[in-house]
Amino acid sequence: MTETREKAPAKRADAQRSIEAILDAAIRSLSRNPEVSVSEIAKAAGVGRVTVYGHFPNRADLVEAALTRAIDDGHAGLDAVDLSGDPRDALTRLVESSWQLVNQSRSLLIAAQDVLPPGKIRDLHAGPAQRMERLVERGRDEGVFRTDLPTTWLVGVLHSIMHSAADEITANRLTPDKAAEYITATVLAAFTPPDQPPPAQQTS
Repeated sequence: MTETREKAPAKRADAQRSIEAILDAAIRSLSRNPEVSVSEIAKAAGVGRVTVYGHFPNRADLVEAALTRAIDDGHAGLDAVDLSGDPRDALTRLVESSWQLVNQSRSLLIAAQDVLPPGKIRDLHAGPAQRMERLVERGRDEGVFRTDLPTTWLVGVLHSIMHSAADEITANRLTPDKAAEYITATVLAAFTPPDQPPPAQQTS
């Protein structure tokens, strides 16, 4: 009985290591090529296709798990962003950090959009969205963000602008190093109350 109990935890640990290796490989591979196959991901993870399918029954499940892991990792990183002080300055810092994550996972998101319904992708982004919603609410309370439109709409506008920036980069109409300042300038103008001038932004 002791031997059986010892083998079971070891087997679970092996399975968990296998899952982690597969997800690491999936994130890397999908971030380079959103159309990468399960076979290629398995090879990058150092396992066989049968092992991958043993943990993830189909490619959609694997892509969803990879996106979830990437979002969770990014969510944890955004916790370090200083959101104190003027909400407009805090928004600028959060946009810069959020954009870096979006830019890094552009191809992964494309892969997810091909196999997952939009509602599922929105659900996976719920955590990061709540952080932005809290900041927008504080800006509204302090009179620097508009109150004539719902908070959820404003946050949705920000996300749409970020993804539009990713599309512009893909189309070679925007360079990644300029994206954050363009996004910030557009979002601050959109968030400013109608009776106030938008804050001046330096863009080039």
